[in-house]
Formats: sequence, C-alpha cells, structure tokens
Amino acid sequence: MTTHIPEPRIAVPERLLADGMRGFDPAAEVVDLAGETMGTIWRVRAAINAGVDQDQLHSGIQQRLDDIVRQMSHWDGSSLLCTFNQADAGTWHNLPRDFAQVITCALAIAEASGGAFDPAIGRLTDVWGLGPNEASGEPSAAEISEALAHSGWQRLAFDAATNRLRQPGGLWLDLSGIAKGFAADAVADWLAERGVFHALTEIGGECAGCGIRPDGDPWWVDAEAPSRFTGPPLRIALHQLGIATSGDYLAGAHTIDPATGRLSLHSTSAVTVIHESCMIADAWASALLVVPVEEARSLATRHHICARLLSRNGEEWISPALTAML
Repeated sequence: MTTHIPEPRIAVPERLLADGMRGFDPAAEVVDLAGETMGTIWRVRAAINAGVDQDQLHSGIQQRLDDIVRQMSHWDGSSLLCTFNQADAGTWHNLPRDFAQVITCALAIAEASGGAFDPAIGRLTDVWGLGPNEASGEPSAAEISEALAHSGWQRLAFDAATNRLRQPGGLWLDLSGIAKGFAADAVADWLAERGVFHALTEIGGECAGCGIRPDGDPWWVDAEAPSRFTGPPLRIALHQLGIATSGDYLAGAHTIDPATGRLSLHSTSAVTVIHESCMIADAWASALLVVPVEEARSLATRHHICARLLSRNGEEWISPALTAML
C-alpha cells in the first residue's frame, strides 16, 4: 500500500536581494559542517570556493558559538548571565556586544507581545526544573508566587547607550527562547565576514539562510510539524531569511506563561515564524506559543509576522504576511 504524501506548499520571499547574490559562484562546492552547542547540534551547509580551509571554518564556527555560550548560558554557572543573576540588587553590568544585542531585541519583543515573551523568567524556569536544577515535581502555588515576585522584564533597566543592564535584585535571566536564533544569525554573519555568503545555518532546529545554492536554487527548509499533522508540508525558500519553530510536540509542555508562572497549555501545539532575523523569529515563536490561539493570531496579524499556528486538533492557521509568501 502506497502512502500518499501531499505536495508541499511553497513560500518564497517577494524578491531576490542584492546582498543575497554577492559572491555567487555556480562552481562552488557545497560542504556540510556540524558540532555541538547549547545542548543540541549545530549544522552548516555552505557553498565555498576552492582554497577555503574547511577545518578552519569548523573551528571558527565552534569558537563563535562557545563564546555565545560563555556569555548567555543559564546552564553554565560561570557565564556572564549567571554572574548577573547572582549579582547584588542595584548593580549595573556592562554587557558585551552580543549580550547587549540579544537583550535589546528581547526587551523590544517583550513589550510588543505584552510580556508573552519575557527574558526575565529564570526563577520560574528554575522552579519548574527546566534549567540546570532538577525539580522533584510540580512546584507549589507558594513557590510559583515567590518566583513570579522576582521575575518580569519590566523590572529590568537597560541603558542602550552604554550597554549596561541593572540587576533589580533576585531576578534571573533566561534567554533560551531567543539565544539559538541569535546564534544562527551570528554564525551566518561570521561566515559572511570571511567571504562565505551562501550558507544554511541550523542550531537546534532554528535556521538562517543566506544567499542561494550553487545550482541556483534557494536553501529549501520544511517547517517542522507534529507527526499527527496530515496537511501538506510548508516548504520555505530561505533566502536572507530565518525560521524558528516552538512547540510541545517533541518534549511535552515546557513553555511557561510569564503572566501566570505556570506551563502554557493552550490549544496551540506548534508555532513557526519566518523573519529576516532568526533571533526575532525565535522570540516571536516562543511568544505566540504562550498565549491563547486567538491572541496569537491577533499579535501575528497586528505585527505583520509571517507565522503558522498548528492546533492540537490539527487545525492550521497561516498569518496574512505568510499567506502573501505562498
């Protein structure tokens, strides 16, 4: 018996961008590189010219990612993020450029999403055992209330002119909803600085696509979906675009609603977002998964976000901005 596989729907950007065509060489060799970071796998598929040292590319990518981890990991107790989390109330901390860029974006999306995305819920992820400290079970109402009292992006003060962040006291950052997307962008930028302009970078499922393949095709990426979803695949031409998916279909419910401090159990099972910035796509995918589906649809429409929402009952919703790409 042959299983019928629906033809994929194709989403493409409105136009080819000039930056996405620089250095194009149809004779370039496509190589695959991979390693480990952030508790997951990184992969790069790049079109490189003759003479490029693959080993140097691999080691450089790994070093770039290791530096991001040293700055923003909430699993590494020696990271700058963990140092900030343990700092005294009222202290100001100078952030490196990467860290400052992520905080700037995180706070902007926190405000735009009404707090659905919140980089300052590390206390909550901790009591739920979603960080390095294991939890013996579901936290009590008192534990959640205590964690909420020390959480919230609005308690942060960030001086963008000097890249300084203020610790209000007892607040823990958790950038896991944005860091992989930022890292994918950072690797793509690192490659471009070294003349590799055509590459697909993936970190734990978040992807950044730059340029095109040597054969003239774009870097095609299929949006992730739960196995129970029977609709046609969504295939994206990732030309100067990033894509991120958040969901509970692989690891179960693990997304915390910053408003309640409890696991989000709304009807949405998976959210895919496409954006020029994989970092922004990552954060918005996290935000849209947290809120009720009608609110998620409203946010995506209002902010012109290219998004697909899949409900637990198999229903699919595609935002107007993404519909325009189909």
